[in-house]
Amino acid sequence: MTLHIPGVLTVEGQGTQRLPLVMDSPHSGTDYPLDFNHAADPQTLRHAEDTHVHDLWAGAVQAGALLLHAHFPRSYVDANRASDDMDPAAIEGVYPESLNPSIKSQLGIGLCWTRVPPDGGPLYDRPLTSDEVYARVTNYHRPYQTKLRSLLDAAHAHWGTVWHVNCHSMQEVASAMSTQDKGTPRPDFVLGDRDGTACAPAFTAAVESFLTGRGYSVAINDPYKGMELVRANGAPAEGRHSLQIEVNRKLYMDERTREPNAGYDALKATFSDLSRHLADHVAAALKESFAQ
Repeated sequence: MTLHIPGVLTVEGQGTQRLPLVMDSPHSGTDYPLDFNHAADPQTLRHAEDTHVHDLWAGAVQAGALLLHAHFPRSYVDANRASDDMDPAAIEGVYPESLNPSIKSQLGIGLCWTRVPPDGGPLYDRPLTSDEVYARVTNYHRPYQTKLRSLLDAAHAHWGTVWHVNCHSMQEVASAMSTQDKGTPRPDFVLGDRDGTACAPAFTAAVESFLTGRGYSVAINDPYKGMELVRANGAPAEGRHSLQIEVNRKLYMDERTREPNAGYDALKATFSDLSRHLADHVAAALKESFAQ
């Protein structure tokens, strides 16, 4: 069974879910809303996308997991940001809720992006209005975050615990909009568990050992520790484990054209194998908890 909300999100695997394992891809959406009204070159703006990530993880459904993915682009409104992560100075008019911008907003990549990757040029030739921002939160951002939480809550209620994998991709080297120096090379993968606070160490270790065993280079919490969806949903003391996985785009696509490269099929197969590996990890953890 597939839940499909046009322009907003899709949930795959609800009829075949066998385990409390939920994958989500909040940044792979390519359905650009008609009211975006940006001033950026459309092809350049696509550098913001985690293009193809939800397809790369499609094998997770066959492994017994759920897969949630957004349709809208993160540059329009970012489902992996807090709803208050916006600079008030970037909004025209009085916003109806309090705002608390983070470093991401300062870089132009907060709740509603204001700069265009990779060089950080302006995304708009005007400020966004308070009504625009609030509508994006109401119609896109909140439904995505609410749906993810409901899927995690349902799994937790049924099995007493839940594992969440937040799926992303990253540029081959740091851009002008990064917290790293521009041009800094990235490893094949970065795993983010918010310095060990968002999931049990064994979950992070299970992913790391699998990937390094396949010959990939892996960094942990550097430079990505996990953002809002990991922060909000990771509480290992409550049996809620959340981990962010960033994959280097050089492994699967041409960043200029956004088209899959020669490594696409091999990486997709790797993610299918990783999904089965994580399913085994979750099944073993459930068996151990039931035996206690």
